[in-house]
Amino acid sequence: MKRLPRAAVLMLSCLSTAVVPAAYAGQITFVSQGGSYQQAQTQAILDPAAKRLGITIAQDSAPDAWPIVKAQAEAGKTVWDVIDTPTSNCIRGGREGLIEPLDMSKLPNAQSIPEQYRTQWSVPYEFYSSVLAYNTKTLKKVPQSWADFWNVKDFPGSRALRNDPMGTLEAALLSDGVPPDKLYPLDVDRAYKRLEQIKPNISVWWTSGGQSAQLLADGEVDMLMMWNGRVSAVQKENPDVAFTYNQGILQNTQLCIVKNAPNMADALRFVNEAMAPDLQANLPKYIDYGPGNPAAFSTGSISAERAKELPSSPENAARQALLSEQWWASPAGIAAKDRWLKFVQ
Repeated sequence: MKRLPRAAVLMLSCLSTAVVPAAYAGQITFVSQGGSYQQAQTQAILDPAAKRLGITIAQDSAPDAWPIVKAQAEAGKTVWDVIDTPTSNCIRGGREGLIEPLDMSKLPNAQSIPEQYRTQWSVPYEFYSSVLAYNTKTLKKVPQSWADFWNVKDFPGSRALRNDPMGTLEAALLSDGVPPDKLYPLDVDRAYKRLEQIKPNISVWWTSGGQSAQLLADGEVDMLMMWNGRVSAVQKENPDVAFTYNQGILQNTQLCIVKNAPNMADALRFVNEAMAPDLQANLPKYIDYGPGNPAAFSTGSISAERAKELPSSPENAARQALLSEQWWASPAGIAAKDRWLKFVQ
């Protein structure tokens, strides 16, 4: 994922343990991706949810939870309950019997979430976007679409793209005139053909959010694909950088419950509480990510001005393409990923 710095802590550790009355014995172990992001969700969602439910939430951090979920299953000793992870992990885990299917009748707070945002194993926890970022000082014309990014004649300047096919193939197709709601199934041959056209003009294929931020902050490139949270962080120090949600690639991480979770009942209660619109509305107070539950925008807690800055606000979501994790987890998506290494070489 993604975006703001996240600590690579693989050992079980209580980053935050909610203080609850001794009469309450409920507890879960919650796993997220560390750093500023996990600190923000602790304040916005985890601590309030623990207090409401009367449970203790022990936290662990793992930038890539999937190998550990598999290892726990193979050892026959599941330690984790709920994980916040890229949607693809929830889908893969569900298909392999390592993630619990969700009964939506037991998740009233999630029932209003659009079906395209959730899966049978998971619900959206927060949204971020891969957007077109640029330097307003060095560019004579401001790019507002991926077609502009690909148009090196009318928009000269140095460029960078992410060294990953997910999102990058979508941007290539959008630049070639494919409507956002007609992207899937991806025309992989067409996408790679389009990428071959821009490849000579790509100065850097970045591999981390920190690298992309440095490229923009230092003026090493004039425009690039970048996570919205990273651009926002650079903007605080450099007013000459900006981005657009036009044709952004809207993505999310999701909550799912590990199969044979030791605290299954409390895990389900927590997932429902974490989807509560008022708690979801707390997240943008601490970090530049959008709530996973769109109902958060109707609580009155997110101002109209703040909503304009968030990737999942109704206005911004309508300007973007929703990345299909389902397609990327399919055989066609896996083949598209395998093709990437040969392309970048």
